[in-house]
Amino acid sequence: MGAETLLLFILAAVAVVVGVRWFAGRTGLPAAAILPVLGITYAVLPGPNVALEPEIVLTFVLPPLLYSAALDSSLLAIRRNVRIVVSLSVILVLITALAIGYGFHHLVAGATLAAGIAVGAAVAPPDPVAALAVGRKVGLPQRLVTIIQGEGLLNDATALTILSFASAAVVGGGFSASAAVVKFVVAAAGGAAAGAAIAYLVHLLRPVTRDPMAANAISLATPFAAYLLGEHLHVSGVLAVVVAGLVVGHHAPRTASGASRLQTNAVWRLVDFLLEGFVFLLIGQQLPEVIRGLRQYDTSTVVIAVSVSVGAVLLIRPLWLLLTQSLPRSLHSRLGTGQHSDKLTGREVIALSWAGTRGVISLAAVFTLPRITPDRDLLLFCTLAVVLVTLVGQGLTFAPLVRRLGLRADAVDEARLRNEARSASVRAALDRLDDLERDRREDPDAGDPGIDASEAEAIQTMRGLLAQRLARYQGRIDLLQSAESPEMPVSPRYEAALRIRRAAMDAQREELLRWRDAGTLPDEGLRVLERELDHEERLLPDRPSS
Repeated sequence: MGAETLLLFILAAVAVVVGVRWFAGRTGLPAAAILPVLGITYAVLPGPNVALEPEIVLTFVLPPLLYSAALDSSLLAIRRNVRIVVSLSVILVLITALAIGYGFHHLVAGATLAAGIAVGAAVAPPDPVAALAVGRKVGLPQRLVTIIQGEGLLNDATALTILSFASAAVVGGGFSASAAVVKFVVAAAGGAAAGAAIAYLVHLLRPVTRDPMAANAISLATPFAAYLLGEHLHVSGVLAVVVAGLVVGHHAPRTASGASRLQTNAVWRLVDFLLEGFVFLLIGQQLPEVIRGLRQYDTSTVVIAVSVSVGAVLLIRPLWLLLTQSLPRSLHSRLGTGQHSDKLTGREVIALSWAGTRGVISLAAVFTLPRITPDRDLLLFCTLAVVLVTLVGQGLTFAPLVRRLGLRADAVDEARLRNEARSASVRAALDRLDDLERDRREDPDAGDPGIDASEAEAIQTMRGLLAQRLARYQGRIDLLQSAESPEMPVSPRYEAALRIRRAAMDAQREELLRWRDAGTLPDEGLRVLERELDHEERLLPDRPSS
């Protein structure tokens, strides 16, 4: 593919991704389920296709996606749910890989146990992108979002480690269970240490990250540095990326400036949007190449292999969740979700069972199998079948299922908590003003009285603004506490104030443009003033502009 053809393909892919996002926003359908279908449609038409290069995906696509997800996750929330996260991301992945391996060994003609475990390891880790996109849109409870996030962050490292052992056994390297366990522990511990080291290095660069441009550059480089360090040390580069992202994201509120956080968050949202769109299109385009390799197999062999793969993926997850939630208290604290009172409800188990969509990581992983791997084409097709069935089937039905189950976050309680935190922060600011005023009065060497008068005036002005803000937050808290339904209460006065503020900002922008068009205000000055209005607008909640 020439440079111009590649550029044209990228531009077309961007147009498709943007169009699908717009369509998904209008219909409520997940873009992650629509894009593979469009990829398949394009793949069967005449024209060039982009082949999936596993090394490129694992080196250039997986690290930034995992790092961005880790930045957006909560280290404390994952720690609170660590048992069920480990249960799903380690134990369930291992069980799924072994189940598919033995299923291939006993049911698929000519298949070996190692080959079955290889494809099992590839399809075992869910890709939570589709489930989380839908879950957030329908208001999935935060605990389930945290579990899905935590599982998606950690299961890739488990799966890729198992796959490396199975791949070595497939090509004749032999397999030792004890050696595999030791290597897995070393890879996990080493990956976590490598990620922590990179996070510490980012912390040392804190003075540099005060500059937004430098902060963006360092943030974009961090996942690749963590991955390369892990791979260089022959430990889990994937886990290194995850740990680095979790630690950096946890400490970012203290170490990064406000301007750096705003710009870095915007950059990572764009990276996520483009990379996820490209990889889901890429999934669909692999279908023709994979199907061409099936000509050597009987139809019955293909059907049995696909049935084993898809059936195991769809059945083992809910069975494991049911098992871990039905254990006695003594065993539940070790394998389940922790304390008895924290056990998942039946509706939560159903939702988590249907949140196991697979994605591009499964395809990239299975494509790393050597060309000499026996039944490699069959393994590729089984993996693609699992990805398409879960991504399209579960992705399109997840939102209706969650609505039918009645699983919704308590929006009123979450809003009340946020407003209480806002009130607490404003009270802390008022206390700080009192301290400043007291220190100024008690200091006999305060300096120029004119400066003191200016400081006093500034303190009083700020105190008035904060008092108004505190009264607004307290009024919102009172409204939320009086709500008798889980639906978010609407205050006509609050909504009217939002409409008026937006109308005032629109008028300001129009006037600034008239100054620019008349030649009175240079474009540089316009951009500075527009940026001020943009930051002010970002403080407002999302509402239709009308």
